[in-house]
Amino acid sequence: MFVGDGPPPYKGHRYPVEVISHCVWLYFRFPLSFREVEELMLEHGVIVSYETVRRWCLKFGQQYANGLRRRRPQPGDKWHLDEVFIKINGKLKYLWRAVDQDGNVLDILVQNRRDTAAARRFFRTLLTKTRTVPRLIITDKLRSYSAAHRDVMPSVEHRSHKSLNNRAENSHQPTRQRERAMKGFRSVGGAQRFLSAFSGISPHFRTRRHLRTAAEHRFDMTIRFTLWDHVTENTGLTTAV
Repeated sequence: MFVGDGPPPYKGHRYPVEVISHCVWLYFRFPLSFREVEELMLEHGVIVSYETVRRWCLKFGQQYANGLRRRRPQPGDKWHLDEVFIKINGKLKYLWRAVDQDGNVLDILVQNRRDTAAARRFFRTLLTKTRTVPRLIITDKLRSYSAAHRDVMPSVEHRSHKSLNNRAENSHQPTRQRERAMKGFRSVGGAQRFLSAFSGISPHFRTRRHLRTAAEHRFDMTIRFTLWDHVTENTGLTTAV
């Protein structure tokens, strides 16, 4: 499986890039199964199996997400961190998530625990991936955050208050929707792979539509689709399949 940062490796694929990128977009943008993506493509006259769609999502999903992240502005200086439980194969695990003050997802990490070691690992992974240090972090009252904060980023201001962390908690909602549609995750690795790509692709197409006029929303979406075409190296329109 290729998840590098170079051009998408389409060589050797029978289908053109507009079909591949459209299938990946459908799967990560909407709560669809691979079979439902197969059916939608058939309605467009494109015969592709759900197993092929699954392989495309595994191969290209993370690379598309990485491409979108590289083109985002520098993260804000106020980060909201939160963790929620998810069920994987019937067992409880924890999904750690960080977003900035604008709601942009900075990183996610699936872990077995939510103790100090897990919080410390998430902090270090977050700093490595963003390559920046925030001015302020906001968390709930989980004590693991305070202990990890003292070890990893003691110079950063830390506020611990449940009602201040609604932005991170709201960011979990699309994940919950997909978790229900997929009827849970089967493995920690599978959950990490899917959610890492999902958190990079899905928010790109989720605008604050309720705050904009229809014309403003359409204009913003046109820009976002154009960026998607650049990332996927699709010379046609994503929605033209």
